[in-house]
Amino acid sequence: MLKQIKQNKQEYFIRAFGCQFNKADAEKMAKVLEKKGYELSPSLCGADLVIILMCSVRQKSVEKVKSLVADIKKTNKQVVLKGCILPTDKKMFEKMGVKFSFKGLTITRIEKEKPTTGLIEIGQGCNNFCSYCVVPYTRGREKYRSPLEIIKEAKYLLKNGIKDLTLIAQNVNSYKHGKTDFKGLLEMVNNLKGNFKIKFLTNHPKDMTSELIEMIAKLEKVKKEIHLPLQSGSTKILRKMNRKYTKQDYLKLIQKIRKVMPQTRLTTDVIVGFPGETKKDFQDTLDVIKKTHFKQAFVSKYSPRVGTAAFKLKDNVPLEEKKKREQTLLKLIKNNAKT
Repeated sequence: MLKQIKQNKQEYFIRAFGCQFNKADAEKMAKVLEKKGYELSPSLCGADLVIILMCSVRQKSVEKVKSLVADIKKTNKQVVLKGCILPTDKKMFEKMGVKFSFKGLTITRIEKEKPTTGLIEIGQGCNNFCSYCVVPYTRGREKYRSPLEIIKEAKYLLKNGIKDLTLIAQNVNSYKHGKTDFKGLLEMVNNLKGNFKIKFLTNHPKDMTSELIEMIAKLEKVKKEIHLPLQSGSTKILRKMNRKYTKQDYLKLIQKIRKVMPQTRLTTDVIVGFPGETKKDFQDTLDVIKKTHFKQAFVSKYSPRVGTAAFKLKDNVPLEEKKKREQTLLKLIKNNAKT
């Protein structure tokens, strides 16, 4: 979604819906178009072309983009849509007159963001097939870039004044290229010259090993911040989600991280109202949240996505109950973050 901010004498900004991958793609897209001689637009009103990067993972994001597209199309602007888009969503947007490539378009101006953080995509895709997620179907299986390519990009960003590097992949801690795993990659980036910090998103609990935790604690340039998606505190629901860990596994992992790095800032993702989630299952989630003291959590209400395994399950938690559980969880997380 395009937005406006003040930056020196120009005003320009581009924000992508969904995930860090779309933000990284936005930066790459802007660089390519600039090299082709396209101009920056000082505002959304002045743009001839609107580029929207979205993600079909959650219905709420799709509805936001749908509403935005409808408003933009009223102004007769050209709209190009990119990102993780399910075939069913693509058909819907095609009927609205949206294009999915730049072919045949006359582009004179685009809006671009001034990045404060360098996003380095170390890989794409996912092998986990969580039952609610579309990523393996929109991005494919895991494919990782070579460490030499990643280091080259990191050096380029640092040379251009970036002070915060964020390594991103659907599962950064499952990174593997030749003999280099994620521990080795982190160490390589950490050893680059310069005054900068390193972050990484996002992790899967099953791949957060003791060795990786110790490496994070050891490397001085790596921020002691870990985003560790929980999704549910119920072992029963986790099994239905195909998450490959239990409630107790997750709590033990948190204890291990706290023991090695007591001051670590932990954040998470949670889905409420997954098919079959009872009040007892939700209480299990609340129990985990109470014991972990996350500084931040991204809570979403489950919505069925065509093509996923969970779409075959009966969405039997009423919307009002989902909203109630969402608010209960957000309130608890807010209170926990203060302690």
